[in-house]
Amino acid sequence: MAEENNVKDADELEKEHFVRIVNAFKYYRLYSLNRIRNTERYYDELPDHHRSIIPNFRDHLSKVRNCIETNFHLIKLIIQNTEHMFENKNHGPVENGEEGLRKHPPTSYDMDRVKTTLKQFVRDWSESGRNERASCYDPVIREIRRRFPPQIDPSTVFVLVPGAGLGRLAYELAKLGYSCQGNEWSLFMLFASNFVLNKCREANAHKLYPWIHQWINNKTSSDQIEPISFPDVNPADLPANSNFSMAAGDFLEVYTEPNSWDCVATVFFIDTAHNIISYVETIWRILKPGGFWVNLEIQVYKLKNFGNLKWVNKFLILIFIRRSQPGESAQYLRQSISI
Repeated sequence: MAEENNVKDADELEKEHFVRIVNAFKYYRLYSLNRIRNTERYYDELPDHHRSIIPNFRDHLSKVRNCIETNFHLIKLIIQNTEHMFENKNHGPVENGEEGLRKHPPTSYDMDRVKTTLKQFVRDWSESGRNERASCYDPVIREIRRRFPPQIDPSTVFVLVPGAGLGRLAYELAKLGYSCQGNEWSLFMLFASNFVLNKCREANAHKLYPWIHQWINNKTSSDQIEPISFPDVNPADLPANSNFSMAAGDFLEVYTEPNSWDCVATVFFIDTAHNIISYVETIWRILKPGGFWVNLEIQVYKLKNFGNLKWVNKFLILIFIRRSQPGESAQYLRQSISI
């Protein structure tokens, strides 16, 4: 009886979390417009001679408001039918309107995650993110292709991509013919990746304004309302009989089967760990003997220069070979690429 109650409690907590994330997306428009209203009020409170220095600011806010409406239209498409997106779980209908938001109100952190998710479309699925993808994903893909050369049937090579985000790296590996699965814990990312991978069937079909919440570090006001189009490719453009999937859940809990993956590919994933050792142990356990872990992270170096500290970022690729016995030494390959 106690065990049944624990399962029920876990299911209820999971549903509450799911509903809260859906509500965060639904709240995006109200949240964003409220920010604009506050900014307009601050502007109106300025002395006349201060407002005269930025006379077009109200017009700019009107443009930002229109961008918010465009983003919210996209968000409604993203969260449409999300309660049915998981094969083994149906969270049922999510309450609409203010009552649903009142019962499961999103937090400030949730709203920041919504904005971050919108920005993620830039790196993973837009032409604007091509250079960043080339820096982050291409070195990993090149290394995997080197470790599993063309004479090996790629469909027999099983590659896991934990921390898959919006799924572009996993998609690119599946497009090369590898049997690939992306894993993601964040429902924010899962909603967005489900939309782009399963609902988008035409290149550059959607427009998004990812920078409108960035009120600093803009050279000009027009930079803030610069749009992107996505996806830059048709996500359905995969080889016939390709083996590509996305799995939701905590990496440590989902992947417990030993000796099941030929390769684990991670990009900016290890720094998300509460306990890095547990991640490394899990990766070692699930890799087949002779399998590879290809990891790319940003390494931050602190340099002293005339008494002042400077920070220098470098990309670091690390290759780990799973030996037959854990006591044997691992081989490491380092490649540093300046940001």
